[in-house]
Amino acid sequence: MAGSGKAHLRDDPQVIIAVEDLVVEFPAKRGKVVHAVSGISIDLLQGETLGIVGESGCGKTTLGRTIMALEHPKAGSVKLHGIELVGARGDELRVARRTMQMIFQDPVSSLNPRRRVRELVREGLDIWGDNDGPFSADRVDQIMQAVGLDPSVAANRRPHEFSGGQCQRICIARALAMDPEVLILDEPVSALDVSVQAQILNLLEKLKNDFGLTMAFVSHDLAVVKNISDRVMVMYLGKVCEVAPTDTLFSHSTHPYTRALLASIPGQNLGLPPATELISGELPSPLDPPTGCRFRTRCPAATQRCTDEEPQLRAVAEDHYVACHHPPTEQPA
Repeated sequence: MAGSGKAHLRDDPQVIIAVEDLVVEFPAKRGKVVHAVSGISIDLLQGETLGIVGESGCGKTTLGRTIMALEHPKAGSVKLHGIELVGARGDELRVARRTMQMIFQDPVSSLNPRRRVRELVREGLDIWGDNDGPFSADRVDQIMQAVGLDPSVAANRRPHEFSGGQCQRICIARALAMDPEVLILDEPVSALDVSVQAQILNLLEKLKNDFGLTMAFVSHDLAVVKNISDRVMVMYLGKVCEVAPTDTLFSHSTHPYTRALLASIPGQNLGLPPATELISGELPSPLDPPTGCRFRTRCPAATQRCTDEEPQLRAVAEDHYVACHHPPTEQPA
């Protein structure tokens, strides 16, 4: 399942972000390391929403943070409009970060509790100004209105006076104030009630069209990803399993792990066997990931080849790539 390769990367002038062979590791006790991201490559086209999904601990949040240069990779490349960000420092990195903004999983803890909403939204503008120079006072009000907040009511209040959904709207407004090209969203609705999740997802879709945004949407919930993504990348233990357009992934999923995730959706009617028949056992430790295919210890179709050889991403249909030695359409030797 989990493999490497760059067959899914696109040679397109509209590519905004290109990540190649990214490796991120963290030190652990007794000289060991956590293999969080292991040789991942992705790209994002202008105006596209890429869904990044997988179990907790698969490395999807680390991937998003590394693209934002909040984590430092051990190896690999992250390019924004062809400009290398790995190793960038000082003003070069600060200018790039203005083009990219991140929205975090917990909206309440990502806001400074001592500041009022107007101060939170305008902080980046106080530092940078807007694209035309020093920003106008109306800019903050316009952004707050765009995310569904009434400036006359919300601007002078503090985060603890708002619900989780309203705090997430404040976080989105803070990000949009910088007029970014790219939004990295780290499970932005997982901490919210289901009804509020729908409101935030609809808001993000509207803002994407209004502001011309390109988004990477990190989530463990495939049902949420289906509603907002154009393309989906499935991750497992720091590796890529499958990459496909959203409709293709849901109608013709090929990788055993992707099929297990889809089968786990409550009430799914995709014609898949029960998830218990597609996956078993516990997630291995990222301190000592399995050799070959990292999914082999939980895959009912695993063979000796899966132990000895790491699968590479390969095309199984147009714009549909899978890293598996024995996808369901093939029989193990």
